[in-house]
Amino acid sequence: MTTCTLCDLPTGSRSVREEGVDGEFCCRGCLEVHRLVEDADDPDDPALLAEPESAEEPVGPAVTDDDLETAFLSVEGMHCTTCEAFLGATATDVKGVEDARVSYATEMIRLTYDPETIDRADLPGAVSGVGYRASEPGEARSESGSVFERYRVALAVLLSMPVMAPYLLFVYPTYLGIYPESFLYGQTIRTMVFVPLAVWSTLIVLGLGYPILRGAYVGLAVRRPNVDLLVAIAVLAAYAYSMAAFVVGSRHVYFDVAVLVLVVVTVGNHLESRVKRRAVGTHADLAAAHETTVRKQGADGSFASADRTECGPRDRIRVNAGDRIPFDGTVVEGTATADEALLTGESVPRSVAPGEAVVGGATLLEGSVVVEVGEDASSTMDRLVELLWNVQSTNVGAQRLANVFAVAFVPLVLAVAAGATALWLAAGLGTAESLMIGLSVLVVSCPCSLGIATPLSLAAGSARAADDRTIVLSPTVLERITDSEVVVFDKTGTLTTGEMAVEDVTADDDRVLALAAAVEERSNHPIAEAIVEAADGGLEQTVEDFERERRAVSATVDGRKVRVGHPEAVRSAGWEIPDRFADAIETTRERGFHPTVVGRDGAVVGVVALRDDPRENWAEVVDALSAEGRRIVVLTGDDERATRWLGDHPAVDEVFAGVRPESKEAIVRRLRSEGTTTMVGDGTNDAPALARADMGIALEGGTDVAMEAADVVVLDDDLGALPGVFETSRTTRRRIRQNLGWAVGYNLLAIPLAVAGLVNPLVAAVLMGASSLLVVVNSSRTGSE
Repeated sequence: MTTCTLCDLPTGSRSVREEGVDGEFCCRGCLEVHRLVEDADDPDDPALLAEPESAEEPVGPAVTDDDLETAFLSVEGMHCTTCEAFLGATATDVKGVEDARVSYATEMIRLTYDPETIDRADLPGAVSGVGYRASEPGEARSESGSVFERYRVALAVLLSMPVMAPYLLFVYPTYLGIYPESFLYGQTIRTMVFVPLAVWSTLIVLGLGYPILRGAYVGLAVRRPNVDLLVAIAVLAAYAYSMAAFVVGSRHVYFDVAVLVLVVVTVGNHLESRVKRRAVGTHADLAAAHETTVRKQGADGSFASADRTECGPRDRIRVNAGDRIPFDGTVVEGTATADEALLTGESVPRSVAPGEAVVGGATLLEGSVVVEVGEDASSTMDRLVELLWNVQSTNVGAQRLANVFAVAFVPLVLAVAAGATALWLAAGLGTAESLMIGLSVLVVSCPCSLGIATPLSLAAGSARAADDRTIVLSPTVLERITDSEVVVFDKTGTLTTGEMAVEDVTADDDRVLALAAAVEERSNHPIAEAIVEAADGGLEQTVEDFERERRAVSATVDGRKVRVGHPEAVRSAGWEIPDRFADAIETTRERGFHPTVVGRDGAVVGVVALRDDPRENWAEVVDALSAEGRRIVVLTGDDERATRWLGDHPAVDEVFAGVRPESKEAIVRRLRSEGTTTMVGDGTNDAPALARADMGIALEGGTDVAMEAADVVVLDDDLGALPGVFETSRTTRRRIRQNLGWAVGYNLLAIPLAVAGLVNPLVAAVLMGASSLLVVVNSSRTGSE
């Protein structure tokens, strides 16, 4: 969550920004105080020496997010993490774009823009440039662009052949002694071999090498030297030396080095991009499901095309076959078949009819419906896109350390390469040979593998979690959750289905259940729903003065006072509980059920026994987590006897029964002092405990409050997905460590070998490309070791 630059409080969705003031603020007051503090830091600022302006002069309109929109675009042309900073800076220079965040891992940019200043349709063209191309996610690439991308590697190989052929036929054989050295100095060879070599190499360096040269420029522009800068220097040095040697008549030219380094790097970048897109494609798939225009119903009942931003709660929109549903809402007219596979993972389409809820992002396969927009005029798809972005584009602990190292690494390599060249020259080695050693040092080093080691692992991990119907809301969770020593479960709705059902009724009057249902019909509690469903009619009674009490409800039914609720709540109200019903309450608890009493005119007249069945897979889940050495704890407000079945399970270490909702947070706080704690819950009263735990996991079937407090949301209300969350975390952290270990170890080994002259530039290019590719492949692997 974004926090205020001044006070560090959450800004929410209505942050305040202003041009010329660095930062994001929770209110206008914080912005103005920050501006004063910034100005005070510069005592020579002319603004401070000027005469104060009139107090009546307005400061200016506050800049808020009320009218801003968010757009996600795919970006082609990024092949290094420094592209993030450069493209972000370029995009924010566009009029109307308030903020731009770029993710190399997902090859996407998130733009916050003012639709009154710039149309969404104009955003791709406005932020494209300097070799980048922005487009709507899922949009087909331009024909020329797609052809160039598809055949880029083949083109690189084909273009290198006119350069390599003369080397293979004439130059290399001369070096090997097959031809006399004078063979290369003839005018015929110069005209037929070296002139075409020089011309063709120039075309390749400027054409095929353009992405590398542009990447080097980007690194310098944002003051973050990158791997492209190292490759560009190596290629240009080999090319410039060869061109100079050619001009002065030397035949020791190294056009082959310049060309082959470019070919190898091009092939490596292509393979890396392919693997990376497969690893983290989920985010682009979700973003592509965003609808920008809708058919909205007007005051006259007709439907007309409108911008998505013009729709609000309870507006009605028409969705036809082939369209995506733009908002979460309810069908009010028509029938259709909806494909929700991208959201729910369910491959079988679902039939929808009036009265049924639909989710934004689902596609209608057939039929046509009118959907009433939900209360918050939002889309499940949009929320998932935003959540995935937050995870895949955030620097976690390991990445921050790697970034610092990578930024310092490139200047260090440049210094080592220059030093190695100078030392070999001083040692008496020839200029060409010394230069080749320096070039090898530049090419063999690979800061790129350091830069992508963590973000690719994290992005691939979050994508795998999303494939398993789990959304990771906090980016640090994928690093930390596997450290959990204690896993705390809420019982009701988490280990149980949360769907109450009436088991039996103890009463002297057959109408007691209907009496209870008449009162409970006005409540939305799960127990109330179960009683109303079990009554199945007989609710036509006059109900007045309905009141919600602590753990009970009451009303006047047909002129008589009725109270329904927890036995203690009824007893504390001063109502009598006859011995027969007191015994029934105890028996219900001994059987593991929940007793709800029904009272009339000051005395209990019945006891309703309700059951909450355990989830089918609860035992397998706690067994799996316990087998990994974690302590399993259960919190419940139920009586100890109703939770005996939990305490009897060998994998459950401790059960806290009779816990009041406000006490859950205190228990989790105590457990945290004993070890890293993860809380799993689904209800509103679980939210404080979820927030207090080191990591919180909420089931989607729970309340919005619980999901907002959690770090992980299991989308399909599937408790069985829990072990997979821990496994994904463990695998992701292992991949991060493997990638960083490989990246550091490779450079520590390869650079000394290059300095020693044991690696030539061509081999160095292969090794450098292989290093980055290995990191990408390792990040994209599925499953666990």
